[in-house]
Amino acid sequence: MSDAQRPGSASAGSGSGPAPGPIDTSNIPIERAEAIKAVRLRHPWRNTVAVILIILVLLFILDAAQRQAFQWDIVGKYLFDTRVTQAAMITLALTVLSMVFGIVLGLILAVMRLSPNPVLKWIAWAFLWVFRGTPVYVQLVFWGLVTLIYKTFIIGIPFVHTWAEIPISWTPPLFLIAVVGLALNESAYMAEIVRAGLLSVDPGQEEACTALGMSWGQTMRRVVIPQAMRVIIPPTGNEVISMLKTTSLVVAIPYTMDLFGRTRDISATIFAPIPLLIVASVWYLFFTSVLMVGQYFVEKRFARGTDRSRPVVGAAGETVVGVGIEIGGKG
Repeated sequence: MSDAQRPGSASAGSGSGPAPGPIDTSNIPIERAEAIKAVRLRHPWRNTVAVILIILVLLFILDAAQRQAFQWDIVGKYLFDTRVTQAAMITLALTVLSMVFGIVLGLILAVMRLSPNPVLKWIAWAFLWVFRGTPVYVQLVFWGLVTLIYKTFIIGIPFVHTWAEIPISWTPPLFLIAVVGLALNESAYMAEIVRAGLLSVDPGQEEACTALGMSWGQTMRRVVIPQAMRVIIPPTGNEVISMLKTTSLVVAIPYTMDLFGRTRDISATIFAPIPLLIVASVWYLFFTSVLMVGQYFVEKRFARGTDRSRPVVGAAGETVVGVGIEIGGKG
């Protein structure tokens, strides 16, 4: 059958007119809306409060500079005193060593807490219960008395047979006792930080790595730990700063070669406690400021690729602002 004989073809062809062309809109008048005049929102109370706070800070600084009780001449004299600088380095060494051992032991305790073995899990829980539930000052006092508590070292079967009994006549250095006491206390907190970081990673990623044939070590090193570090780093940095200030409690052992103990001894000699407290505070503030800067850059490095405010680039190169949509996939 030809096209002319098909039903509806003739009627369709006879009834259709010429195809409509483009409409000329050049002569249509366009009404332009008036430009909106933006008025800046004023915050009179915010500015007033800011001015009052600045005035109060200036008054405090002027009052402190003129107050004789602070004895600024003694502060300047002992700020860089050899004994003070050596004590500052000892405080820094206490902080670094205690944190290193605390992080290592905390990692072991975190793995024990996540272990399916109930014995390991309960031993780790008991350790955390003791060291998180008692004050660090009390713990340091106990560690200072450890040689009085344990006077002999017994080898044998408890309550059955004793093979050897070795008297403990060696007194460990107070610096070592301070590091051990601070590290054991810190490990209890680091264990919970590490455990929270490992649990923050989606378990599906471990399953995907297993499906790809990756070993447990490769999965932890390449997938789990890099993502968990975003959760672990911020509280760990705070713990380092807290440890720096906690070293002032080693006087409970008693160990007095740290920054606070040394400045306290000097103040007792010259009968000027307030200026020496200011000297110790200046050194603590200096170390804390350096640690805060380092923490910022470490957090920035491990937080790469997680900025939610970055723009989304469209297919044609234009910038598209995503409203309510994350790049991670969840809307």
